[in-house]
Amino acid sequence: MFKVIVWGLILGLILTGCAPTAKKDEPPVAATKDELILAVGSEPEAGFDPTTGWGRDGSPLFQSTLLKRNAEMKIVNDLATGYEVSGDGTVWTVKLRSDAKFSDGKPVTAADVQYTFEAASKNGSIIDLTNMKSVEATDDATVKFTLKEPQSTFLTLLVQTGIVPKHAHGQDYAQKPVGSGPYKLVQWDRGQQVIVEANPDYYGPKPFFKKLTFLFVNEDAAYAAAKAGKVDAAYIPAAFSKQPVAGMRVEAVHTVDNRGIVFPYPRSGSITKDGNPIGNDVTADIAIRKAVNTAIDRKALVQGVLEGHGTPAYTINDGLPWWNPQTVTPDADVEGAKKLLAEAGWKDADGDGILEKGALKAQFPLIYPSGDVTRQSLALAVADMLKPVGIQVNVDGKSWDDIKKLMHSSAVMMGWGSNDPLEMYNVYSSKYRGVEYYNNGYYSNPTVDAWMDKALRATKEEDAWEFWKKAQWDGTTGVSAQGDAPWAWLVNIDHLYLVKDKLDIGKQRIHPHGHGWPVTDNIEEWKWTN
Repeated sequence: MFKVIVWGLILGLILTGCAPTAKKDEPPVAATKDELILAVGSEPEAGFDPTTGWGRDGSPLFQSTLLKRNAEMKIVNDLATGYEVSGDGTVWTVKLRSDAKFSDGKPVTAADVQYTFEAASKNGSIIDLTNMKSVEATDDATVKFTLKEPQSTFLTLLVQTGIVPKHAHGQDYAQKPVGSGPYKLVQWDRGQQVIVEANPDYYGPKPFFKKLTFLFVNEDAAYAAAKAGKVDAAYIPAAFSKQPVAGMRVEAVHTVDNRGIVFPYPRSGSITKDGNPIGNDVTADIAIRKAVNTAIDRKALVQGVLEGHGTPAYTINDGLPWWNPQTVTPDADVEGAKKLLAEAGWKDADGDGILEKGALKAQFPLIYPSGDVTRQSLALAVADMLKPVGIQVNVDGKSWDDIKKLMHSSAVMMGWGSNDPLEMYNVYSSKYRGVEYYNNGYYSNPTVDAWMDKALRATKEEDAWEFWKKAQWDGTTGVSAQGDAPWAWLVNIDHLYLVKDKLDIGKQRIHPHGHGWPVTDNIEEWKWTN
């Protein structure tokens, strides 16, 4: 990532995307009202190819998708005019609009859709199309997807996957994208900037801004540029939010960019195929996990660590349509946590302030990726909150290589957050125990698995939502704190942007994990106000 904070170098970044009237050694601003200079996201190192993952978390700059979610998270048409799902949930038929063109002037057809999904499937990227049996263009305006088994979350793939042109998807496509989105690429200076211009052939509402320049700078440099009045919007960390910038306001966008503690769920004694330990005898006790969830003061974490820019977190998907509000439970209750532990047989027999249960001490390691100040601060704050309860948390920063070896036997400060309910399945399903970073705590509950399987096999998204909610808490069990409590979710981190006072960035939907590009997901709505 670009890290040097000097005006001369930022001037070099802006290059032809800037006003011609700029003074020497001073970063210029956009020349007219229909141009913006933005420092809102990091550079996509792999480029702008949707078949390898670009745009999955939001950004319609270059490519359109079949469907999209609006600010209320409801499904609306984009390239599609509608879709139908067969009674058994295995055949999805999508109808396309007839007026969509790629930025090279050629029409978007069903053959392009078929090609896109076939290419994404073959690429083996983060786009999971393993359940897609086939995709077929039955005519120029109709695409038929056949699945191996019903999958309600296939809808999300139609939302997230940008369509590429079959005729122009070559080896250099990621560097020179052609698409049917509101903008087209003009210039990409690697490590520095991307310049885009409005696509005159775009079928949707014409963007207010004709030209956008995206600078690839770190948060410090983005803040410095905003403070000097040289960018129209910049992403910033919470630490900068209390420092006023003349002519700009702080936009705080709510997210499911969460942080939480994942506990090793089983008792110790097993190892992975690589020889790494699995399980922890302390966190395997449900009383410990519930006591942690009960004692933590989530509001205090939001105020103290996030400078007030966030919300308490109770699940992996707070506020999304498939979230169960019944998962919100009282916290900051030290006495309640003590009672839970006492009833489970934990007591401080030797008077050292740490509870015991037989020969077992109520202590466990909590590791976080070193260099991540937010996760470190959260871990240390949690450790302090649990001392009065009689639980000792040993906080330690580790490299990701070390975390991979320890994450099945140590509690880990992790972060997730997606606008796809499939993430919930990946994090909690027993099928994903020990698979990459997903269910690294080795959580397993047959009832939860059954609810999530029903959610996946539902033929309507609204039906699936009810099953996802029951997997969180069905009145008896679930993945939330009043259920098995395999996690102690802590906070959802607001994404913060400094924005020019008269720049309207529209109504933002709930952002996923990752500060940056999702803010442009509604770029067609951005405009100046009087």
